[in-house]
Amino acid sequence: MPNTQTIDAYDDIGTDRYDDWRLFEGVRTRRIFAFLIDYAMVFLLIVLAVPVIFVLGFATAGLIWLLYLVLGPLVALTYIGWTVGGPSQATIGMRMTGIHLERYDGRPVDFLTAVVHSVLFWASTALSTPLLLIPVLAAPLFLEHKRTLHDLLMGTVVVRSAR
Repeated sequence: MPNTQTIDAYDDIGTDRYDDWRLFEGVRTRRIFAFLIDYAMVFLLIVLAVPVIFVLGFATAGLIWLLYLVLGPLVALTYIGWTVGGPSQATIGMRMTGIHLERYDGRPVDFLTAVVHSVLFWASTALSTPLLLIPVLAAPLFLEHKRTLHDLLMGTVVVRSAR
């Protein structure tokens, strides 16, 4: 959740808070490490869910076993929605690396926004041909505030968290 006192202080002096370069120092590298940590977290949650679904399958005559077909995306999107859409506005990996997601309009990121943000990331990388994947992944090198294409589409930005 953005610090509204900081935003108000910047508005009073006519300066945009996103002009402070310290908010973006090391964000690209931190995003990569956060992504890897979150991948491990989602994998762990899937590993924990598999035996639970297996056991519950006997009580539901095997019906719940259909969850195996969508388990990966279901776990990943729920994890992202609850963490990024929660009070910290960051996944566990993002918190560990000291970053969080903000909306440019100052409103908090909600569950749906977090999920759509994630889906746009996966869609932009999965649907890209190898030649188009390079600009998709290189966008933070050239876009203002080290934003990705899905950040641009969603009106979001990843910044360093206050310490």
